[in-house]
Amino acid sequence: MAERLVIVSDMWGAKKGIWITSYLGYLQQYFDITFYDSQQLANLDLTVQSEENVHNSFAEGGIDTAIAHLLKREKTPSYYLAFSTGGTIVWNAAKMGLPVKSLYSVSATRIRLDNDKPCVPFNLLYGANDSYAPKESWANMLGIEMELMPNFGHTLYSDEKVIRKVCLDLLQQVTQIAPKEKKAV
Repeated sequence: MAERLVIVSDMWGAKKGIWITSYLGYLQQYFDITFYDSQQLANLDLTVQSEENVHNSFAEGGIDTAIAHLLKREKTPSYYLAFSTGGTIVWNAAKMGLPVKSLYSVSATRIRLDNDKPCVPFNLLYGANDSYAPKESWANMLGIEMELMPNFGHTLYSDEKVIRKVCLDLLQQVTQIAPKEKKAV
């Protein structure tokens, strides 16, 4: 039976997320996938979909609403792949008890405002040119590692090279077989 993978979009959701189909193309043969549009999780219904309006709506309560909805809907331990705002939503939901087997988060910049981390396995990937990515001092304070992709900015997750890398990392992580114990002779 296929493992369950929950994908949570960036702040644009399906509206500007044509790139998400590449992830689905790679992963759907290996996982039972559930997709959440972050705007729908947050109950955002904006007439003007400007970057400023969408960002402010998430910052002013939308993230909290999305966390509450995710916690209400997801009861099965699952793997998570989340992008930008979606990563922030899953990161914080995991700290509140969301059953996460592991989180692969790409460009979740708002977690830099947190002083704690979830008690789940996670990977954090950022573009080295993303000015809002958490600083190394933040990662050191929390005792975590972040991976930086050189020559990429915030939306690195929409680049085909990064899409392949993330999918391969995720598949390797999930399909890893524990090494066999050596038998005593």
